[in-house]
Amino acid sequence: MALVGPTGVGKSALSLELAVSLNGEIVSADSRLFYRRMDIGTAKPTPEERRRIPHHLIDIAEPDEVWNLAMFQEAAYRAIEAIHARGRLPILVGGTGQFVQAIVRGWNPPGLDEDPKLRHSLELWGQDIGKQALHERLAFLDPQAAEKIDPRNVRRTIRAWEVILKTGRRFSTQREQGRPRYHILQVGVMRPREVLYERIDRRVDAMFSEGLVEEVRGLLKDYPPDLRSFSAIGYRQVIQHVLGELTEAEAKAQIKRATRVLIRRQAAWFKPGDPQIHWFSLHVEPVEQIIACIRKFLGSGKPEHAL
Repeated sequence: MALVGPTGVGKSALSLELAVSLNGEIVSADSRLFYRRMDIGTAKPTPEERRRIPHHLIDIAEPDEVWNLAMFQEAAYRAIEAIHARGRLPILVGGTGQFVQAIVRGWNPPGLDEDPKLRHSLELWGQDIGKQALHERLAFLDPQAAEKIDPRNVRRTIRAWEVILKTGRRFSTQREQGRPRYHILQVGVMRPREVLYERIDRRVDAMFSEGLVEEVRGLLKDYPPDLRSFSAIGYRQVIQHVLGELTEAEAKAQIKRATRVLIRRQAAWFKPGDPQIHWFSLHVEPVEQIIACIRKFLGSGKPEHAL
């Protein structure tokens, strides 16, 4: 099964309950959790939680390593097959839409190697014309890809351009090819937007109290501040604070604001009206109801191919 929903809704805690009840193991589809030493700012499962239930695709790369969609998909397939071989249920958990959909829809993402020269040229072009114009030109060639990418996310816009220029095909069509490997139940969880925002605000405050600034200072002793992994919400703003560009209060406010924007954009990947997703409100519906839905699914299909 795949457990989806916006950041901060409570997927991690719910996935632990589901894994205990359904003899499952968790496969992370959150691109922020790949990286070692980036723990507090990603709300990574605690060591105790990971000892309690096996988690996969967490702490699999150093912060300066690059993990693309094709690499994730290959590693996720290996983890899922190994979990099936143990007679357990793989529970794919994440809020990174493209990583979830790569498994759910069986995409064939381009496994392109890094091309520093091309990327540098695109970065210079973006600086010259501006990120909005770079995104608008992408929308002209590939409106479906542009719809999924925040214009402020220059890195993702440049990645789409990279794929187009190296393959001669639109970024969006390459992701849609392929067929699913598994019979997958998608469970979506939500909360009222105002409740979600309150949870996010509390979580950001807690991250600072737990030592997020110190975590970032430690990372900057070993890595430059412009790493791709450091572009994640939370790290980008705290790096600006550490470098003296933002006060702590300003960094907190920007993280909260950016996370709210992320939540709204995640709705483009996990639409409340999507008939392929069984939606539950964690605000009113008990976990037992979600477990009953999953048990019914497992009893009605081909369990050996279920996810």
